[in-house]
Amino acid sequence: MQHDPNCLFCRIARGQIPSRKVYEDDEILAFHDIHPWAPVHFLLIPKDHVPSLAQVTDAHAPMLGRMLALAPRLALQEGCNPYPDGGHRVIINTGREGGQEVHHLHVHVIGGPRPWLKG
Repeated sequence: MQHDPNCLFCRIARGQIPSRKVYEDDEILAFHDIHPWAPVHFLLIPKDHVPSLAQVTDAHAPMLGRMLALAPRLALQEGCNPYPDGGHRVIINTGREGGQEVHHLHVHVIGGPRPWLKG
């Protein structure tokens, strides 16, 4: 696995910086956002350093598929109400103009009763 020693999320994935974990396996880590926008707000990241969705290749498709498949299950686990009356948002910010602040691919999962601070 590739890591960037200067990347905040690589350091979290390696356990060098503490996080409130939601889920972890050999390839993916999910943890609560430190500045939540909604009652439920966590991130899913690959443990391998991928700077953004813009750098994703066909080789990343299985990992991305697993991340997206985990999102609804973890959203329910963390307190989102079930579909169709409940639900959640899945957001991948890409690049500065896309609102990406940490340059390590990450998926925001946001939900819970509205109104939220953002969105």
